[in-house]
Amino acid sequence: MPRVSPFHIELSAQEAAELNRRAVRYTLPYFEVVRARMILMAARGLGNDEIAARLDTRREIVSQWRKRFFKDRLAGLEERARPGRPRQGESRQR
Repeated sequence: MPRVSPFHIELSAQEAAELNRRAVRYTLPYFEVVRARMILMAARGLGNDEIAARLDTRREIVSQWRKRFFKDRLAGLEERARPGRPRQGESRQR
């Protein structure tokens, strides 16, 4: 039996416009496009399992981004600082 997310997504007109803009941009990093598509599908009432299947990702990932958007809105979709040492190449200056 599919799980139902407790994080129901309803978008304002501004949020919907921004997410639609991100979802179709070819110049944005792929992860930003996918996150926008996840939230747009959630707002249409799709479950995490169906969204994950359509975007070829795991349900846990969809659940994570749905929850972050629910709590922090668009700011929740941004990258957060990670603890520890920076990834290879991030600390170098050219």
